[in-house]
Amino acid sequence: MAEQTTLPEGVGEAVGIPHGSATVLGAKPDAVGAKPDSAVVRDALGVGIAVGLSGFAFGVTSAGSGLSLLQTCALSLAVFTGASQFALVGALAAGGNPYTAAAGAFFLGVRNSFYGLRLSQLLALPRALRPFAAQWVIDETTAVTLPQPTRRAARIGFAVTGLTLYVLWNLTTLLGALGAEALGDTDAWGLDAASPAVFLALLAPMLKSTTERITAAIAVLLALGLLPVLPAGVPVLLPALAAPAVLFLSGRRKGTSRDTAAAEENR
Repeated sequence: MAEQTTLPEGVGEAVGIPHGSATVLGAKPDAVGAKPDSAVVRDALGVGIAVGLSGFAFGVTSAGSGLSLLQTCALSLAVFTGASQFALVGALAAGGNPYTAAAGAFFLGVRNSFYGLRLSQLLALPRALRPFAAQWVIDETTAVTLPQPTRRAARIGFAVTGLTLYVLWNLTTLLGALGAEALGDTDAWGLDAASPAVFLALLAPMLKSTTERITAAIAVLLALGLLPVLPAGVPVLLPALAAPAVLFLSGRRKGTSRDTAAAEENR
């Protein structure tokens, strides 16, 4: 995770802390606005266990797509980002080109780099720990870490969520891959929908502004609309265009509003 010199935009506001207030983020547990360690651990365990169990669905889906037990477990151990893993095996199961499937999984996982930029200043981990912590920078750890009111709480939330999720996800991946044959037709169980459902449940509360909601809605419509007409693995890439398109239109609208206001003042 890369260093930053200022607190990422929105972190302070999200928890009622003055923007850039490193003193508050580094406060002791008894500081104003602090959260009991037990409450942080409880929340982190809840997310880690709930999402970690869905690794079973990935193990079943991966085995059903033709990947071996070793390949399935290696994906969870090394990649460890559920959405990207499901995108890869889903595209392969649909007969997609392996390179297209890998590209879709890669670009879907790029978002974790941006999470790392936001978490770096918040956690302020020693340099020796950062390469190991980077493996745990995913949707769920970010969702638990960012709302914490103090640096201590953020570190606890990140560590407990990451450790719980990593252990459970890999264990249930192994169990799912081993049990795939016993389940028979894995498509009939609909287990591939488990991870996206969890991801949406975590994402929805974070879409606070109208711009964010519009961007998410357009991305969903693009993905659903392009799914029947494009090769497997490609539809997951194109919805990313929703973000720059909405930001561009939003910027133009604000510019027009400013120009209109300035014209009214000059009358």
